[in-house]
Amino acid sequence: MGTQSFKDLIVWQKARDLAVLIYKLTEQFPKSELYGLTSQMRRAAISISSNIAESYHRFHSKEKQQFLAIAFGSGSELESQIEIAKVLFPNLNYKQSEDLLSESMKILNKFLSK
Repeated sequence: MGTQSFKDLIVWQKARDLAVLIYKLTEQFPKSELYGLTSQMRRAAISISSNIAESYHRFHSKEKQQFLAIAFGSGSELESQIEIAKVLFPNLNYKQSEDLLSESMKILNKFLSK
């Protein structure tokens, strides 16, 4: 039957769930980080799902690949930011976010290598 919407894509669903987790995680950061790491992590997480959605509605494969590459880049950016957050705020639980990010990146990598 195929997919009817980007919302049917497992990779988009994982990216959406990741964004929600990142919002919940960054709520635990100090308020002084609201315009720093909190904002950056949230934007990177939102960018992953947004670019997957945008790629779905592109007609040419090169355009699709470009948006998926941007999503992958945002995932790498988020991975780096999580590593920084772990040093700054070591008492928080990052495992679920890291696992979901890893799953999303693996799927995106498969799409990009096709």
